[in-house]
Amino acid sequence: MSADAAPLTPGLLVVEPGLGTSLQDLGRRHYQRFGISESGALDAPSLRLANALVGNASGVAALEITLSGPVIDIQAERVRLALVGADFPITLNGHELRSGRSFEARRGDRLVIGLARSGARAYLAVAGGFALGPTLGSLSTHSRSRLGGLDGGYLKAGDVLPLIPGAAGEGPQLALPALPATPAETLRVVLGPQDDFFTEAGIETFLNARYQVSPRADRMGYQFEGPVIAHAKGFNIVSDGIVNGSIQVPGNGQPIVLLADRQTTGGYPKIATVIEADLPILAQLRPGESIGFTAVTADEAEEIVLEARAALEARVAGLVKVGAARRPPAIRALLEADLTAGLARV
Repeated sequence: MSADAAPLTPGLLVVEPGLGTSLQDLGRRHYQRFGISESGALDAPSLRLANALVGNASGVAALEITLSGPVIDIQAERVRLALVGADFPITLNGHELRSGRSFEARRGDRLVIGLARSGARAYLAVAGGFALGPTLGSLSTHSRSRLGGLDGGYLKAGDVLPLIPGAAGEGPQLALPALPATPAETLRVVLGPQDDFFTEAGIETFLNARYQVSPRADRMGYQFEGPVIAHAKGFNIVSDGIVNGSIQVPGNGQPIVLLADRQTTGGYPKIATVIEADLPILAQLRPGESIGFTAVTADEAEEIVLEARAALEARVAGLVKVGAARRPPAIRALLEADLTAGLARV
């Protein structure tokens, strides 16, 4: 490189974007009164753990990957990454890697994240984060309003995500201790605030039936299909505020759980709210999977949330150091190498 040549800007080149990959952090707070959704990671604990593995603060933006992952070419001298969440296959230059631990990549490497084998979402964190300016205090993408992220939408082929130079991080690679899988059978909810808009039989149905995730499930909300929940006072109310996990029941009697990209107010009665600790379970459900709902009190919900937060902190504190795996050769290096040198001609 000549003395006056500009150094290459480090980044991640999106070769294939996957089904729905976007930048998300912990959300855009304090703007709902202006009609602006919070957005942010649907599975916030997985985002926090991915960031911890690469040495970032817990709320640094990462790539939220849904069902089908991206193909990414590394355009940086050295970068540390980690994937946490659903069970996605990962390869670097064709060599299989493990999720739940950090790894290093260099310029010319190709990272491929395939189809989720179980679960729906995972988070790819990069040491130092992305060199992008926040919108209203957040990098979170809200695609419907074109806010945040990279140009306000899901990633597309040819996008380049700029990285902060020299932020690869030092020290050993880190891994999450393995935990036994414990599939959830129900989502815990606090009834209300409009549970009086439903008959006693309707509430019993809601709490005793199982509901299937419909194909109409995205970052705005999950629509469920199952036994009809009977209304007692009609299905329209004066629009009021909606929080993450609010469960509306429109005229068809089918519950809709509203999520990070939800509208800020709504006019259907809300039978219950999914507690904070169970929102990550919901985020990992796939269309066609089913779940039930079980009621807890507000006091119980607070205790559960405190326990979940303490367990998350314990997992971060319990990260283990692992030996750096031998880095697989870059595809570009293999293509450029003379692999026949030294072979005798016959």
